[in-house]
Amino acid sequence: MNRLTTSGAGYDLARFPEDPRDPFRAWDAADEYLLRRLEGTEESEPVDLTGSVVVVGDRWGALSTVLAGHRPVQITDSYLAQRATLANLDRNGAAADSVRLLSVRDTPPDRVDVLLVRVPKSLALLEDQLHRLAPAVHAGTVVIGTGMVKEIHTSTLRLFERIIGPTRTSLAVKKARLIFCTPDPDLPRTPSPWPYRYDLPEDVGPVSGRTVTNHAGIFCAERLDIGTRFFLGHLPERSGPDRVVDLGCGNGVVGLSAALANPEARVTFIDESYQAVVSAEETFRANAGPDAKADFVVGDGLTRLPPAGVDLVLNNPPFHSHQATTDATARTMFHGARTALRPGGELWVVGNRHLGYHTQLRRIFGNCTTVAGDPKFVVLRAVKR
Repeated sequence: MNRLTTSGAGYDLARFPEDPRDPFRAWDAADEYLLRRLEGTEESEPVDLTGSVVVVGDRWGALSTVLAGHRPVQITDSYLAQRATLANLDRNGAAADSVRLLSVRDTPPDRVDVLLVRVPKSLALLEDQLHRLAPAVHAGTVVIGTGMVKEIHTSTLRLFERIIGPTRTSLAVKKARLIFCTPDPDLPRTPSPWPYRYDLPEDVGPVSGRTVTNHAGIFCAERLDIGTRFFLGHLPERSGPDRVVDLGCGNGVVGLSAALANPEARVTFIDESYQAVVSAEETFRANAGPDAKADFVVGDGLTRLPPAGVDLVLNNPPFHSHQATTDATARTMFHGARTALRPGGELWVVGNRHLGYHTQLRRIFGNCTTVAGDPKFVVLRAVKR
């Protein structure tokens, strides 16, 4: 936990789940820059926050916690961001209902007077959210985006310009930058181009040629990523009424492959991204038979599943948390899989070879074997003894 200090107060903040080994803070210079701008500077007056305030993409609840007195609406694709927000509100003495938590799948407010946007890593997610919020923005809406310099590109500014109105940027401070956008009510309102659908290649096992649905923000949303493609070629061949989990499911193509290969299996698709889980469900419903059995869970890894009830976990863990490279998410997934698996149950993982997941799996499970590998990827198998 670290303390964020503003001109008015200090706030104890942490990411979720809180991990003492995690070296990263729950905010960065981009969040600080935005908060200073809201308070006012020598060049500008404070922003009037008495109206409807909407915070989009608040990564760990830092912005929402500081602004809790103005009862903002937070819109995020991240279940973990919502949990972090609630935990940070509590540790700073603010009521849970002082921030209205919405996912990107929820209907946004009808009117927005102040729109604060933390620029996401995914340009597609930003595009989708701006389209969804544009009808609620009016000529007097204050629109400010924020991000680190490396996160803000010409394409980012063009999206604001095309969907909301004329856009300019601030000077960089501590490698962070602000985006100022003036709403233009005369801009044509067009629907979001998302979701995007594509057909899988013909050489990826049971899912060959199937159509995949990708909502905005899904990793590699316009094509099959090479790691998943490698995984699809080396999934275990199983039969019978297995309980299978596609952990970190993304668009659900791995879990769908398991379901098509073993019609008796029940597959649970889990991701912390709301967009991912709805993508996985639409992909599954469009391709699996009417008798196929599946569950779809937005959550913190496997924490919502009972222990020792799963036969097989399939996992392609992320190794980034926003812009930061970290193995914390993979480590949490591996521990969760061991708890969820029954004795004799298996965790199958695909990952970049250089990440060295085999070391963690041996430490957690006491065993790990390499199923397949190429110069870039490995598929690993660990068994719960």
